[in-house]
Amino acid sequence: MISKTNQLEIRHLRYFLVLAETLHFRKAASKVLISQSGLSQQINLLESILDVKLFERTNRSVSLSPAGKIFLKEARHIINNFDKSVHRWQETLKGNEGHLRIGFVGSAMKHYLPPIIKQFTTRYSEVNLTCEELTNVDQLKALEEGQIDVGFMRSNLVSPEMNIKSVYKENFSLVLPADHYLTEQNFVNIGQVANESFILYPNESSPMYFQQILNLCSEYNFSPIITHRAIHGATIFKLVENGMGLSIVPNSLRDENNYHIRFIELKDTKSKTELFVFWKKNYTNPTLKNFLKFI
Repeated sequence: MISKTNQLEIRHLRYFLVLAETLHFRKAASKVLISQSGLSQQINLLESILDVKLFERTNRSVSLSPAGKIFLKEARHIINNFDKSVHRWQETLKGNEGHLRIGFVGSAMKHYLPPIIKQFTTRYSEVNLTCEELTNVDQLKALEEGQIDVGFMRSNLVSPEMNIKSVYKENFSLVLPADHYLTEQNFVNIGQVANESFILYPNESSPMYFQQILNLCSEYNFSPIITHRAIHGATIFKLVENGMGLSIVPNSLRDENNYHIRFIELKDTKSKTELFVFWKKNYTNPTLKNFLKFI
């Protein structure tokens, strides 16, 4: 009996279930769209494969045998799991289910990304989303190694195997201690702090972003005196709060509620900072296609 079960097909189970529900060959045959004799042959084949009688038949009636009653529960379980698996596979192919892994720099999660993620998860609630804060360099490495599916960074330097798109451009903001002499009222331009110390994002972590800050300072004929380097906004703000220097950050990263610091948005400068989304050209994760529609 065991050796013959590899001949068992899903259609045999479906035929069995319909007949078990109707206990009438003509009605069951009509539901499964085959002839009555064809259904009878398929049920006989199923019983032959299982080597057991599933139905008791007379000229007047059809009923489940004791073995058939037991098999009914198992057949329902098999068909239910099969249908669920096929549905899950179809939904995964469409990108409606699955797993999407997103890398991002901290400033992207301040204003730009949250509404997009909310819209996506509302529309595709069955997609399991994983977000990880990473530097630009770490995001590139993670994408190349398949650890993330898409990234958001402040650099456009990617390999030819990747797609990249600018999604958000914004001003920089100058970050100062709360008691600094410079305020919105007496601020003229960033050249006023040319001789002060700066806490900046490391050059090696994002050469393009670092160069944009240098270009900003160059507009006012100075090169920043860099005394400290930090990756995360919270660290930068804490250092500024404690008088370790000033900083320049994307305006979207500003946080005036949790630190004793002050921000001055640099509105009249040529240099801006951009946020880019990037992903592999030959990606295979269907959920990414749906996510990119929201970008």
